[in-house]
Amino acid sequence: MVDSLLLDLAQSLGNTLTRKQWRIATAESCTGGGVAAAITAIAGSSNWFEYGVVSYANIAKQTLLGVNPDTLDREGAVSEAVVSEMARGAIALSGANIAVAISGIAGPGGATLGKPVGTVWFAWLTASGDLKTDVQYIAGDRAAVQRGAVIHALEGALELCQKNTV
Repeated sequence: MVDSLLLDLAQSLGNTLTRKQWRIATAESCTGGGVAAAITAIAGSSNWFEYGVVSYANIAKQTLLGVNPDTLDREGAVSEAVVSEMARGAIALSGANIAVAISGIAGPGGATLGKPVGTVWFAWLTASGDLKTDVQYIAGDRAAVQRGAVIHALEGALELCQKNTV
């Protein structure tokens, strides 16, 4: 289910969140809840994990996370703009101190011009407004893309938590 690297990253994130007395929320698309699964594999994660939203369909991104339909039409679901709005929605919905949002193309189909299979956008946002976004091109089959995305999401959340002193 969740391998040792994911468990180690989730535990490190949980330790950091606990020290800061912060809580995290996730807004996931292509990972299908993989980040939330890694987090909740850690005993005691209910002390620092607030919400996990799997918003696979665009309508879910709109209704659950408040992503603007115009942003989806203009930029596409796999974009910096959409993951930024997903992260804002996760913070607003949960009241968490930090959120991570992920949207990508896990494959084997779904590639579009300029967005090959393995394209994954990430956003990390703190409640104070510190936003970081990143795009990764993850090689491999569907499982490899999803696992790589979960790893990158956890690493980015840990980095942003460690960076913020508030």
